[in-house]
Amino acid sequence: TQKMAELLGLGDKCGEGASGAPALAGSCLADNRLNLDVYPDGCRRFLQLFEGRRGEVVQVEFLRLSSNNRLLGTTLGILPYLKNLKSLVLKGGHARDEFGLCQHGSLTSLPPDVRNLRCLTHLDLSFNSLSTLPSCILHLPSLRVLLVSHNSLVALPEDFGCLSKLTFFSAMKNQLKDLPRSIGELAVLQDLDLSENALEFLPEEVGNLHNCTELDLSGNRLSSIPDSLANLKSLRRLHLHSNLLVTVPASLASLPNLSRLDLQNNCLRAVPPEIQTSPFVRLRGNPLGETEPSLQADESSAGGLQRLFLASGEDSFSVTSEGCKVVLACGIHFYFPPGAASEPLQIYFRTLAPDPQWVKLRHHDVLLSRVLELQPHGVKFQQEVQIWMPYASPQTLHQREVVVRTFSGQSWSDLRTRVEQKKKSKKHVAHCSVLHFSWFLVVSRLVQNECRVPTEGTLLFSSVDPNIKVTFPPGVTEETRSVKLQVLPVSAEEIEEITADAGCRASPLLCLSQDSLVDFLRPVRIQLPLPPGLTGLNLDRSRLHLLHGDLEGQTWDDITSQVVLEFTHLYVVFEVTHFSWYWLWYTTKTYIGGIAKKVYERLRMYRVNFIALQRKKDPEQVLLQCVPQHKVDPVLRKLQDRYRGPEPSDMVEMFEGEQFFAAFERGISIDMDRPDCVDGRLSFIFYSHLKNMKEIYVTSPVDRKGQAVKGQVSFYRGAVPEGIPEDASRRRKGPDSLWLATLPIKLPRLKPRWGENPRPLNGFSFPPLNLGNAETGYLTQANLLSIARRMGADWQTIGLNLGLTFQQIERIGYNNREDLDKQILDMLFSWAQQNSEDPDCVSKLITAMKESGRQDIADEVETIIELGRQKYRESIRRVGLEQESSTEDSAIAMM
Repeated sequence: TQKMAELLGLGDKCGEGASGAPALAGSCLADNRLNLDVYPDGCRRFLQLFEGRRGEVVQVEFLRLSSNNRLLGTTLGILPYLKNLKSLVLKGGHARDEFGLCQHGSLTSLPPDVRNLRCLTHLDLSFNSLSTLPSCILHLPSLRVLLVSHNSLVALPEDFGCLSKLTFFSAMKNQLKDLPRSIGELAVLQDLDLSENALEFLPEEVGNLHNCTELDLSGNRLSSIPDSLANLKSLRRLHLHSNLLVTVPASLASLPNLSRLDLQNNCLRAVPPEIQTSPFVRLRGNPLGETEPSLQADESSAGGLQRLFLASGEDSFSVTSEGCKVVLACGIHFYFPPGAASEPLQIYFRTLAPDPQWVKLRHHDVLLSRVLELQPHGVKFQQEVQIWMPYASPQTLHQREVVVRTFSGQSWSDLRTRVEQKKKSKKHVAHCSVLHFSWFLVVSRLVQNECRVPTEGTLLFSSVDPNIKVTFPPGVTEETRSVKLQVLPVSAEEIEEITADAGCRASPLLCLSQDSLVDFLRPVRIQLPLPPGLTGLNLDRSRLHLLHGDLEGQTWDDITSQVVLEFTHLYVVFEVTHFSWYWLWYTTKTYIGGIAKKVYERLRMYRVNFIALQRKKDPEQVLLQCVPQHKVDPVLRKLQDRYRGPEPSDMVEMFEGEQFFAAFERGISIDMDRPDCVDGRLSFIFYSHLKNMKEIYVTSPVDRKGQAVKGQVSFYRGAVPEGIPEDASRRRKGPDSLWLATLPIKLPRLKPRWGENPRPLNGFSFPPLNLGNAETGYLTQANLLSIARRMGADWQTIGLNLGLTFQQIERIGYNNREDLDKQILDMLFSWAQQNSEDPDCVSKLITAMKESGRQDIADEVETIIELGRQKYRESIRRVGLEQESSTEDSAIAMM
């Protein structure tokens, strides 16, 4: 977005607020620019500004807002009044969900009156929930830049070509299946990004984009491309990697300005010689281009099959009709029996972090592995291929089972799985067999018993508790259907701990499900054991209640009066026609109101510990991490070389999924440039089955004069203190306002000791850097970190203006291709390290920021430099030295 804004001369000059205080919203209204996307309540501040300073707001030309906001609908209604608006950014992705991933915004459409914004040239609607492109966009006569990436678009309007002035269009990470023919009418389009969609073919009209210089079609399902692409004489870069291409037109090699043609990770079998020999073509990952990975073959392996060991950098291997055994560097094993593949086949693999938007965990599921993706998707083998996947053993989870779960492209299903343990390493692996390749992961679930229910009826028992059974009478169904039963035992001690009532007891929690949407024709008979300690002889029936939960387990109802309960000496029997959750409670009536949901939610949570550790080499860097209880000691042992901190007895014991706040007190504050930091406090939600940690730089706002400063970090829940973002405070309700724990922090001297090694940051290790000098002002490493946080996607342009070569920028981007923060840090600190001795390096940095359209960062650097000069002059006056004293003497006096 910033790159496109720079091309249009729309830079970002509005000073982004640091603390997030409401009073700062007005300060951002300057030079017809209004940047409120850094505030969690940006829409509310916009509405306040519009009400109090409408005359100024309607003159705004550049507006940035986050679409992760409940007041977005009201805000959209005001946009048509901003007739002078040139740039509008309504992006999601500013907030993160409980897994730490970017949340898409709630934007699904735009008001029709947006078409009246005649001056709008730049529109960014990325990271939202658009399923169709709002029709009003097609009526914006001045629109030149349009970004709708990371949405849910399945098609573009047929008259999309009416955006005649469009020069840049990005729709990456959507679900586009085809393109309208009118796309060829975008005569001035220069940059088109349609990567990571579902495109299967391209219209011939794409060849009419004569001014297009960069075309990205990677990550689609293209099996061929039209010959008309050879008409794009202005094309410099063509990205076609990660498709299903079998061949490409030879005419692409004759494009006069083409400097890069990326055909990696396709199925190319007939590549024209002109393309194979072209220096700008990349073919790796194809049968004809650098196909042989670095493998070690062991022909003497059992059964005479070739045994392949893949290095950590490899991402593919070949399978022939002879079969083979494959061992990946991550410990995953494959066995391809002879005849499994009828012809030679290239298999591609990768492991992915689980995205909760498509990896849906069921009730009480625990994720035990990363997601394994095997390509080509859907390829059918002649014989089953066996897979062994290592997983983290759930030692603390009882009465559960481990299964491999696979994704068909539409839904997840569990495979028949056998659990094994390696004798030497004692590692656990999940073994399954498949005929098709897709996505796979390992989960721990409640033990599942299932059966087929025919028209003549049947009987289903629980293997966890044989006292639980379900009886299906004859005529219960017209067609055979599948039924699944899961049981979660609940101890009396656990119920008593939650309810604080010794007389409150419950039976096991029962979940029933089926593969049909139709209820049973006749009632199904369910037998549940009475709660512990109760018999049919001493039972007070007025205190016994049957609770029914919906399929998601979010709401519970007391259905005792709606069913007929039959009692025996040990059991309760009742009949139902609808399957979901059932729970038998023995308690007083007062507990029924909302306790079932509370207890159920508590049962889904697992105990975790929250720890705070300091880096030994840089105690100003504090690591905050949540880990399951049984992993506390291993984590501490693993981190003890780099960190020091409290003993386990000082840690905070909490439950998975519970929201809490961290606050730094006694003169210690967090870096206030963080958008999620308000008045020195952070708020976030943690989950134990996914690693959650934050590294915070903790500094003192006062002059410590070389003395150590004691402080503390405190964790609390319940009533939310003032200053916490509104969207965070709404999630936590209740009377509890107790502080959970306070962990001590003692900060040593600011200056590192002589000879002390530099601190590593996000996997990088940089020596201490101070650019410039004390007299003219200098930038510290902390200043550089603050600058890096604000660069965003402009880092490449900034790097080029700093003097880095294009090859260096390419290498940095490739080495850190999955982490934007690492790309920025690598570029900035590499340049700073090379130019630390240059007396003009700071001025060069300021100039590069201005040339890259980042006047906001240039202003920040100049402010830091001026503050440094003022401190230097004050120190000179404090020690009584005259201004004519040399810089060296002054520095000695300051020490």
